[in-house]
Parts: sequence; C-alpha cells; structure tokens
Amino acid sequence: MDMHTVVVGTSGTTPEDVIAVAREGARVELSAAAVEALATAREIVDALAAKPEPVYGVSTGFGALASRHIGPGLRAQLQRNIVRSHAAGMGPRVEREVVRALMFLRLKTLASGHTGVRPEVARTMADVLNAGITPVVHEYGSLGCSGDLAPLSHCALTLMGEGDAEGPDGTVRPAGELLAAHGIAPVELREKEGLALLNGTDGMLGMLVMALADLKSLYTSADITAALSLEALLGTEKVLAPELHAIRPHPGQGVSAANMLRVLAGSGLTGHHQDDAPRVQDAYSVRCAPQVNGAGRDTLAHGLLVAERELASAVDNPVVLPEDGRVESNGNFHGAPVAYVLDFLAIVAADLGSITERRTDRLLDKNRSHGLPPFLADDAGVDSGLMIAQYTQAALVSELKRLAVPASVDSIPSSAMQEDHVSMGWSAARKLRTAVSGLARIVAVELYAAARAVELRAAEGLTPAPASQAVVAALRAAGVQGPGPDRFLAPDLAAADAFVREGRLVSAVEAVTGPLD
Repeated sequence: MDMHTVVVGTSGTTPEDVIAVAREGARVELSAAAVEALATAREIVDALAAKPEPVYGVSTGFGALASRHIGPGLRAQLQRNIVRSHAAGMGPRVEREVVRALMFLRLKTLASGHTGVRPEVARTMADVLNAGITPVVHEYGSLGCSGDLAPLSHCALTLMGEGDAEGPDGTVRPAGELLAAHGIAPVELREKEGLALLNGTDGMLGMLVMALADLKSLYTSADITAALSLEALLGTEKVLAPELHAIRPHPGQGVSAANMLRVLAGSGLTGHHQDDAPRVQDAYSVRCAPQVNGAGRDTLAHGLLVAERELASAVDNPVVLPEDGRVESNGNFHGAPVAYVLDFLAIVAADLGSITERRTDRLLDKNRSHGLPPFLADDAGVDSGLMIAQYTQAALVSELKRLAVPASVDSIPSSAMQEDHVSMGWSAARKLRTAVSGLARIVAVELYAAARAVELRAAEGLTPAPASQAVVAALRAAGVQGPGPDRFLAPDLAAADAFVREGRLVSAVEAVTGPLD
C-alpha cells in the first residue's frame, strides 16, 4: 500500500483525500484536534446517558421503535443489535474502492466531534483501513435514508469482529480472524456508537467523488475524440473560435472549444468543407460538440460543489452540539442533495455517449463521411471494417439511456412509515458507476474509428495535426492496430478502452499541446 498519509481533522476532507484512501491505499490518521473533539463529545453523551430522561439513540430504540426507553443494562446490547440487524445486505459484493471510500467518509464524520463516539472507535476504523481489511458489503440494502444503512452496518460489523471481510491478500475470511492477525482489538460498542457508525451518506458520497474524477478525465478525452472526428470528416475548425463561445459564456463550452482547437492546431485536414462536396455547415454532432461537452462539464462543476459541501458536513442523527451540550435529532442523513447530482451526472453521461456515437456512425457511412471508405473497411464487401464496433457502441449508448432514468424520484417508504420519504441515492450511485464505465467504452470506440479515419486521410496525402499524429502513434504503440483487412476486433477495442481509462489518450495529446483545460 502507498505510504502517503491522510490526516483526518474536525472540518471534513477533500475529494483528493477520498481518492487517495479509496484507490491508492493511503494511510489514515486522526489529528490531535479530532481526538480532542471526539473526547469532548463523548463526555456529553455519557452525561446524558446517566440521566433518567430518554434521549434518542442514547437510551431509546431506533426508527419506528424510538418510543421505547432502554435501561442502562441493555444499552450495549442495543448498540450491538442495531449493527447486526442492519447488516442485512444482499447481492454481489461492491468494489473494494467503494468500501474504503465509505469507511473513510464515516471516519471523517466521526472525527468532526458531532457523533459522540469514543476516540478508540474512530482509531479502530482507521486501523482497519490501514491494515487493508475491507468489509464485505453487498449491492442491495441502502435506500439512501437514514443514510446508507446496510452498507455501513456491514462495515461496523467488521469493527466488532463479526461477519466477513477481505484481507490485504484478497482472501475473504471471518473478520475476527483478520482483526486478530493485524493486532486490532474488536470494538465493544457503548451508547449511541452503533447508531453513529450507520447513519450517513458515505457510500453514495464516495461513489460521487470517484465518478466526478472519472468523468472529468472522460470529458477531456471526449474533447479530443470529437476533434479527431472533425478532422477525419474534413470539417471546419472555425466554429471553435473563442469569440464565438465568448458570446454564449457557459464556462464548460469555452473550455471544450479551446481544447478541441488546441488538438487541431496545425491540421492539414480541416477547412476542406468547401472542396469536392461543398457544405455550409458540419452536422450537429460535429459542430455542437463544445456545447454538449461543455454543458456536461458545467454539470460536473455543480456536482463537485455539492460533493465539497457534503465532504465538509457531519452527517449523523442525532448529533452532538458541543457548544451547548445538546444532543439533537435531525434529518441531515437524508441523501437527496447527493442523489440529485448522481442522477444528473447519469443524464449527461448518456448524452455525451449519444453524441459520441453519432460522430462514429458518420465516420462509417460512405454517404456522410466525405470520401472515407464504407465502415472504414479495407475492401468493403469482403471486409466489414468497423461495422459491428459501432453496433457495440450503440448498445452501450442504449444502456446509458436506461441508466439515465433517475433513481431519486422513486422514493419507497420503510420502517413502518417512520421513514416515509427516502432518497435512493445509493441506487443512483450504483447505476452511475455502470454509466461511467460504459461511457469510457463509447469514447474508446470513437477514438478507434477516428484514429483509423485520420490515418486513411494521411494515406491520401493530407497531413493530420501534430496532436492527432501523436495519438495515432501512441495507440499503435499500445497494440491497437491500424487500417487493414478484417481481424478479431475485441482485443483492439479493449486496448483502446484501457488507453482512454488510464489517461494515456490525454497524455499523448498534452505531450504536444501542453496541459488541456
């Protein structure tokens, strides 16, 4: 694991820290201020626990059972029981990076000093992360309110030394065995601590942060592939002029147009739209790429704003207010703010996929490709070229359209109607992860087709832009083959997908253009 250390304080965390812990295996430690805040809040909970008056989460049941007062002798059992009963997930395991993000973000809220758990509970969670132990968390079990209950419960179960978890070697074993092997003592939960470990938006927020990082890279990749397609179609770069985008000043639109223009700098292919088959304008999928890509970029910016607010939040119920010694119930666990942007991002992913596929189809259609061979085939009729690569891309686009149907409008009541309006934010996050993966494949197919088309133009004596030449050279060096007779396409498409996902497309261009926006 990476020895980089992320220090968790009282004021939240950053997207970069979430990525470092979730994906890069960064170590976690609590700041001195966080430990002090934890101890202060715990004193308040202990004082309230000693009083005869019931306090929700401290000396009562939960949800629809909150009316029952629980005596001191049963409170430890109460906290164990909420974890065991709520660890009711089903279905496939979710990804390791999602579980690590979820645990880290729960630790972030614990460290705020608003949950009332003892410092040793937070330290144990950090120890589990640092040991590379990953609780087994299942696909189904969260309604996004009161937070991601079942996923967080499976993580809390591991802290208790119960249930199953994956060790750093990738083997799933009983959690108690893994804790013992790493010298970690199981937590004996006290008043409010079980509840505090379960009651947050941490799963959906972690997936939002990672999706934003992935989409940011994909939007830059899509600017590049759109530019390559414009070039291969002998389109005009005049529509990318900064003065045109300045009069409709959406920030993302200007960024996408500028990126495309930098990719096309020095191209001998652009500007031929008045040659053999004159056209006044390029098709929308080519001409409007900055507007569509840019609107998506602006949506990402909104999603990041929401994520940053949530990363600065203490999400729990009830919460400790140390300033005046109160423990108060609230609704801050509701996932609506996160769920809405997760659904919005699935919409823009679907639309970016849609416009990307339309450019690919144009490259393959001899009636609209301005002189390219049918399906970019070597000997059309004998060879089918990239015909079915576009089918695959179209199937992915259709899937993304289905995934764009919002989850956040589909509230379903639970807990005997106590929790009668839920966010479904976890479901929104899960489908967005699928959409992001599909979008990368869609962009990869356009890259594969556009690179082949640019090479075919070069064979005709036209000179592609230096950045385009760098992309083609890097693709070929990565094992993605160029024009020629039909061959087994799946390995080429898989290699193109990896080329996009791993950021090598952007790196190849930036080696020529300098950093893109």
